[in-house]
Amino acid sequence: MNVELQLNAALGSTRGVSPQWSREAAQAICDLPFNDLLFQAQTIHRENFDPNRVQLSRLLSIKTGGCPEDCGYCSQSSHHQSGLKASKLMEVKRVIAEATKARDAGATRYCMGAAWRNPKERDMEAVVAMVEGVKALGMETCMTLGMLDLGQAQRLKQAGLDYYNHNIDTSERYYAEVISTRTFADRLDTLANVRDSGMKVCCGGIVGMGEEKADRIEMLVTLANLPEPPDSVPINMLIPIEGTPLGEAEPIEPIEFVRTIALARIMMPKSHVRLSAGRTAMSDEMQALCFFAGANSIFVGDTLLTAENPGEDKDSALFRRLGIKPMEREAQ
Repeated sequence: MNVELQLNAALGSTRGVSPQWSREAAQAICDLPFNDLLFQAQTIHRENFDPNRVQLSRLLSIKTGGCPEDCGYCSQSSHHQSGLKASKLMEVKRVIAEATKARDAGATRYCMGAAWRNPKERDMEAVVAMVEGVKALGMETCMTLGMLDLGQAQRLKQAGLDYYNHNIDTSERYYAEVISTRTFADRLDTLANVRDSGMKVCCGGIVGMGEEKADRIEMLVTLANLPEPPDSVPINMLIPIEGTPLGEAEPIEPIEFVRTIALARIMMPKSHVRLSAGRTAMSDEMQALCFFAGANSIFVGDTLLTAENPGEDKDSALFRRLGIKPMEREAQ
């Protein structure tokens, strides 16, 4: 399918028809002249969203470190010498207190992450209580706990969990260069369990891990061609962490990162595209280009799991300069 036909298909998806994407068509769109690519992305963005509203999420690590997975980017892996100490699962009351502060500061979605391969049965009661407590505050709820079986996904759905995050990280081709303790197929199995439970899928990846441009495109093709595209698509820019295998990775070139955001917006018109990890390394101008390219969600707060994140004062100042306002909380 040529570029014009595929763009028409993408625009058609705003009317409820999700196109199937080929790698060749996605590549052709990504390779458009930069101004043309951003124009197409902004056009599609405006078909689906208020271009001057950005959704604010807050992320809390409810269980840090000691993860048995060997993800090459992650400071929380027990395989790496990052200096991060493992913690126990946070108490439910403390999680609710932190969520309350986030809500009062303007966050509409609260995301909770645990450094697990998969949750154990002994942890599920506390996790369910966290979901119920945050949901009672009137916020959207999201969790990332590693792999889930269908029973666990259904239990979280019954507790009121709106979103489950489980990133595919990169292309299937490059995946084994980054992670060996679980397969790409394992990732897709968890996504299927989340979908089948009725929860919304939050799924994206990380760029700047030494992958090729073709891998970034293939990652987005995989996401867009899922039975239903993810409701949220976080695009992370690698934060190299000392002591991890990717601690010396060369950063992705900024224009290439913006192209990735634009392609995600074109291929998944109705998804929230989240400008996620790595914003501390981005200039205001780079973030502004990302918003123009279709990013319409960010994490707020000083930390993002274990890494630094721009503070709320800096984000508020940038929003004022750009005329951007936080997305309003949806009715529960």
